[in-house]
Amino acid sequence: MLKRRTIIAAALAAAPLALTATAAAAAGAAESFIANNIQRGFDILNDRSLSAAERRSRFATFLLGLTDMRRVAIFLLGKYADGAVPEQINTFVDAFRDYSLAVYQSYFAQYSGQTLKVTGSRQRAPGDDIVSTTLTGDNSAEVDFRVRSDGPKPVLVDIAVAGIWLGLAERDEFAAVLARSHGDIAALMQHFRDAQAQYR
Repeated sequence: MLKRRTIIAAALAAAPLALTATAAAAAGAAESFIANNIQRGFDILNDRSLSAAERRSRFATFLLGLTDMRRVAIFLLGKYADGAVPEQINTFVDAFRDYSLAVYQSYFAQYSGQTLKVTGSRQRAPGDDIVSTTLTGDNSAEVDFRVRSDGPKPVLVDIAVAGIWLGLAERDEFAAVLARSHGDIAALMQHFRDAQAQYR
């Protein structure tokens, strides 16, 4: 009996250490994901051997490989996703994808030529990490990346510049458009097209 109690006590004592090690491994994976991939995005934008159209095309392929656009789009749609039929959702996701590619390319282009350095990370929840980075160069900035790793592969779900999260700001903006249009998703897609024109 004493031996059994000793084994149980040892297992309970080791559990927090195991959880800490798991969290540290997840954070390290999120940091590596950002360090390797975001710099690759900058390299595409900095490659002057490519035409502007080729850079846009390659950056779009790169970004779509990093993100789960459907997941983000439905999150941003909020409560209005509940009453939408699958065809509406699919059309909305396509419109959001085109809009997001324009927005993210514009954001990344502001910092082309910069060097990215991961400075740390913190876990919001299991499989949900914030990776902090510093971009150094002519246009230095502190940028945070939210990475979800609770699916088949890590995905980038949001970016914060100077503490302002792009996804959360967009959700408030989109909610206002939907409220004014009485939940008309077509009106929000038109808003995407109008806003997207600013990034061309």
